[in-house]
Amino acid sequence: MKVVVVGGTGLIGSKVVGKLTEHGHEAIPAAPNTGVNTLTGEGLAEVLQGAQVVVDVSNSPSFEDDAVMEFFRTSTTNLLKAEKEAGVTHHVALSVVGTERLQESGYFRAKQAQEELIRESGVPFSIVHATQFFEFMKGIADSATKDDNTVHLAPIAIQPIYSDDVAAAVGRTAVGEPVGGVVEVAGPDTFQLDELIRKGLAAKNDPRTVVSDPKAPYFGAQLEEKTLLPGPDARLGETRFSDWIAQQRK
Repeated sequence: MKVVVVGGTGLIGSKVVGKLTEHGHEAIPAAPNTGVNTLTGEGLAEVLQGAQVVVDVSNSPSFEDDAVMEFFRTSTTNLLKAEKEAGVTHHVALSVVGTERLQESGYFRAKQAQEELIRESGVPFSIVHATQFFEFMKGIADSATKDDNTVHLAPIAIQPIYSDDVAAAVGRTAVGEPVGGVVEVAGPDTFQLDELIRKGLAAKNDPRTVVSDPKAPYFGAQLEEKTLLPGPDARLGETRFSDWIAQQRK
């Protein structure tokens, strides 16, 4: 089938394109650098011609509250409208485990708005909720770094996942029937958030000190023990964080 992957040149998108292509599908990366812009609508009608499925793994270039909300509202609205006109029969979006529990954060409010637009669109859909990627450990640390170069993080549970396993889950969802709801994916192991980032920074010889701080916000939101954890029916990736870290050191 023809699958258009919006954000198809990024970390997850390029892997989704590769996995779908390996399985014999026509996977088309759609991004500004391929002539497709979901914010302006440029190239959308052309790339969606003949597509059965659209996978949206795009992300906002800015995490500032107003900018990220504008990105997801505008991009998703334009994309869903173009999909209806093109006769697309399955919209797949990548979102985040715990989005509905993190509404103090402007980023997660924007992701929730994106999901609501999808649910109300009338286009058959599946939403993949993934836990944070291994590759995003530095981004979490950067967001929590204080002026004295210490990283303040709450000691709450997190179940991170390798980007390859996310891409595989998105690809499987894309070629399946629309679920009309959420599919959760997570890594095989659970860590304390502060412990996880401490391990990740040490592996990269990053000198920052990680401080356990129960009141530390996570991208502007306060956390409870299970805020970042998936439910019991989550599909688990195969790659362990320890194996990924070992590979990074080579």
